[in-house]
Amino acid sequence: MWFFARDPVRDFPFELIPEPPEGSPPGLWALHRGRKKATGSAVSIFVYDVKPGAEEQTQVARAAFKRLKTLRHPNILAYIDGLETEKCLYIVTEAVTPLGTYLKARAEAGGLKEQELSWGLHQIVKALSFLVNDCNLIHNNVCMAAVFVDRAGEWKLGGLDYMYSAQGNGGGPPSKGIPELEQYDPPELADNSSRAVKEKWSADMWRLGCLIWEVFNGPLPRAAALRNPGKIPKSLVTHYCELVGANPKVRPNPARFLQNCRAPGGFMSHRFVETNLFLEEIQIKEPTEKQRFFQELSKSLDSFPEDFCRHKVLPQLLTAFEFGNAGAVVLTPLFKVGKFLSAEEYQQKIIPVVVKMFSSTDRAMRIRLLQQMEQFIQYLDEPTVNTQIFPHVIHGFLDTNPAIREQTVKSMLLLAPKLNEANLNVELMKHFARLQAKDDQGPIRCNTTVCLGKIGSYLSANTRHRVLTSAFSRATKDPFAPSRVAGVLGFAATHNLYSMDDCAHKILPVLCGLTVDPEKSVRDQAFKTIRSFLSKLESVSEDPTQLAEVEKDVHAASSPGTGGAAASWAGWAVTGVSSLTSKLIRAHPTPMPSETSVPQRAVPEGNPAPVPAPPPLATSGHWETQEEDKDTAEDSTAADRWDDEDWGSLEEAESVLAQQDDWSAKSQGSRAGQVSHPDRKSLESDWSSWEAEGSWDQGWQEPSSVEPPPEGTRLASEYNWGGTEPSDKGDPFAALSARPSTQPRPDPDSWSEDNWEGLEAESRQVKAELARKKREERRREMEAKRAEKKATKGPMKLGARKLD
Repeated sequence: MWFFARDPVRDFPFELIPEPPEGSPPGLWALHRGRKKATGSAVSIFVYDVKPGAEEQTQVARAAFKRLKTLRHPNILAYIDGLETEKCLYIVTEAVTPLGTYLKARAEAGGLKEQELSWGLHQIVKALSFLVNDCNLIHNNVCMAAVFVDRAGEWKLGGLDYMYSAQGNGGGPPSKGIPELEQYDPPELADNSSRAVKEKWSADMWRLGCLIWEVFNGPLPRAAALRNPGKIPKSLVTHYCELVGANPKVRPNPARFLQNCRAPGGFMSHRFVETNLFLEEIQIKEPTEKQRFFQELSKSLDSFPEDFCRHKVLPQLLTAFEFGNAGAVVLTPLFKVGKFLSAEEYQQKIIPVVVKMFSSTDRAMRIRLLQQMEQFIQYLDEPTVNTQIFPHVIHGFLDTNPAIREQTVKSMLLLAPKLNEANLNVELMKHFARLQAKDDQGPIRCNTTVCLGKIGSYLSANTRHRVLTSAFSRATKDPFAPSRVAGVLGFAATHNLYSMDDCAHKILPVLCGLTVDPEKSVRDQAFKTIRSFLSKLESVSEDPTQLAEVEKDVHAASSPGTGGAAASWAGWAVTGVSSLTSKLIRAHPTPMPSETSVPQRAVPEGNPAPVPAPPPLATSGHWETQEEDKDTAEDSTAADRWDDEDWGSLEEAESVLAQQDDWSAKSQGSRAGQVSHPDRKSLESDWSSWEAEGSWDQGWQEPSSVEPPPEGTRLASEYNWGGTEPSDKGDPFAALSARPSTQPRPDPDSWSEDNWEGLEAESRQVKAELARKKREERRREMEAKRAEKKATKGPMKLGARKLD
């Protein structure tokens, strides 16, 4: 029977990638790229081939193998595995690149920043300090060839071939025999006399000076070149000169050198080094320190190297969220780092964390996820959205915090294209109907209408027929003027989704009622939209053959492509409403939609500045221009309007409300001759409070004249909807007041005179009748019980104790 010896190289769990050595530095070892056979993960493999007659070099290589295997430090090359045979030695380490090769590649791409070089040198000095001060070992080979760089840009000290003990118990330093390495030896080694007094770290610190010179100036031609600092930064020159001084006694200890460079204004005193040092010790930091660190990290990430962000910051962020209870503070830096990842890496590293975050009950976490959804929505697939994200997001519609309700509505613009039919056409429409009818915040009702107009093309044909006309009609009866404008613009943006019969019998009658609206902005949009629908009807009337072409989208399936056409029709309402909502919430809740079709108000609710005297209604467009400009400026300076809000209290101090009531009382006397309204007092109080909060340029004094909008600002009435330009004549409707509606009050739980199946199973009248019958039955039962109790026990005397 034959026995075959097993090949240890073949059984080794790592393999070399068949290509030339990766820029191997001078020395005993050849550096190869490799990978782990089981997982394919990248590694570096140092190979030494045993040659006959080179026993001394082989002994040095075996000693280096043993040293690297036993030394563990974050700044020393990390040993993973090794193989020792009669023919070769294999050392497997983390995937690294020689420093010389790395600097050359980065120089071709624009060069390294000074902060990266300072942190790299910091790591090498820290490794030397560990060897000299903690291990009593002399490296004896500090040079460019002994430094390697990993994928995160971290510098690692290697080249342990010629290391020896500082105590002398292992013999003197081994002979190198390689001229390229011997040129870094300090001058005192050539002096064989005993008068050269030195410290144990003196030789390594001289070599560190040589390394610093080469990092900034390139390969060292000769030792005399060290006298000229060249491109070495001024903040480092003083400390560099101490390293290459002729007197070995004055060369500083590595720990002392770090301390000097970390002094205020020093070469290693900046944000990048501080961030790295914090990340190295993050596991032992206090929770408050971690919170503060992650809050400030986002500001610095833009100036940090991309590889550092991907391979060092990102793992720490994921760990902090998974195990450190970091919470919402990691979201902003996490998504910022995510921009550096490929689509595949994003799916593997970021998306699982995002999905888990959506199930959090932390309000700060939820609102920040909603605000930053645009950064990761493209990486979410439809099954994940419908089964793991949307069920958690819709809880925001019922949240008591208006900020979360508002952001939840806005997020539907991004989620709608990925929702299935049940979630989009049934579940989402239920919440939209409730928000539009019952929410006490006008801007949220307005945004609900805007969002519905933008996602209308994604709805099924049946849902569009039942919902859109009813929803936009309800919006035109809202007491909040921007909501009425949004309802009009909603009709215009979705004009291709209505039949000619609906345009003539349902839409135009609603729009015509808005032509006498107290707000000029509402009237302007109503006139333009009416002209648009009339021209459409007129074209079909002139040529009936166009009917099929005009109504081609009415019964068509959901068409995401048409969503882009409505992308800008009312963008101001979504992008410019966060600060408006904040003002309304802090001052006083806005009124619910009233029973009348159009509210009776003399003071336009859209004006940001208070107007004590009755102004001409032509200034109502001033709300749009100032609010839009103000929000644009705010959005450019602060990404999150709600970050500084008090989550526990949404009301301002009583003094603010008192001032608003005083202002409202003053303006009451100037409103004679206008038609009163049952809810006038509460409405005026609400809107005057918002106006007081929204006056940016004016104080409480009366304006002498109406301030014109900023130059170049487009009013809502200036959008081209197919009609003529607005007239410059005076406003003929300034003295008109709204007419009370003769129509019955709509059911707040459904959208429409149309029967919206799935939202209400019974009509309001049936519900009212059932409730009345239940109350009658309950009353009779209670009376019967009282009579029975009185008959059996009799009346109780005053002060008597009930024993049974």
